[in-house]
Amino acid sequence: MITWSDKIIAYNKELHYSGKLPKGISIMNPYAESVEAWKASEAFYKKFYKDQEPRKLILGINPGRHGAGATGIPFTDPKRLLELNIPWEGSLSHEPSSVYVYDMIGAYGGPEGFYGRYFINSVSPLGYTIRNKAGKDVNFNYYDTPALLKKVLPFIHANLEQLGSMGFDMDRVYVLGVKNARCLEQINAEGKYFGELVVLEHPRYIMQYQLRAKSFFIDKYLAALR
Repeated sequence: MITWSDKIIAYNKELHYSGKLPKGISIMNPYAESVEAWKASEAFYKKFYKDQEPRKLILGINPGRHGAGATGIPFTDPKRLLELNIPWEGSLSHEPSSVYVYDMIGAYGGPEGFYGRYFINSVSPLGYTIRNKAGKDVNFNYYDTPALLKKVLPFIHANLEQLGSMGFDMDRVYVLGVKNARCLEQINAEGKYFGELVVLEHPRYIMQYQLRAKSFFIDKYLAALR
């Protein structure tokens, strides 16, 4: 029996970006760059996806340095990983988006029920960084410059095709981030991967600008997902 964990682990193992990027932008691939991320993500998917039940897609933008860029699991930073009783020996980085997502998952009923119905991924499954004026690598979104978007569009199309071929429910996809959704609408118009796109505010936006209304947005997520 081929389970979702088999498919997802194989998908992560094959992830790579072979194209060129604009000057100053680097790709971030935790599955190829971090033994710890590979071990953690493999354990995570074997724990929550070792079945063949239908899954719907939730798509973020692209991995960030302190969440999926560290652990290989979207919106799951090392602190949340330990709360799931999955071993982690690396640094305990903190991602505000991960805090929101796991508060929402808790309100949903817990990780077993949530991950039993949903698979979180990203429009671009690998992340990007750029070096700022202080010489520090910071997160960069696939749509932040037209030059980067143009370069990575073939990679994004190939990823969405792959998700469809894996058997995920493509009739309705939940998209995190308004600008992300606008870009995906254009991509979907060309590739026709999804039926309905349900747009939800990005966890980072909520935690940074709407923290006092966090419970409102959690309720909004739950209403959409249920």
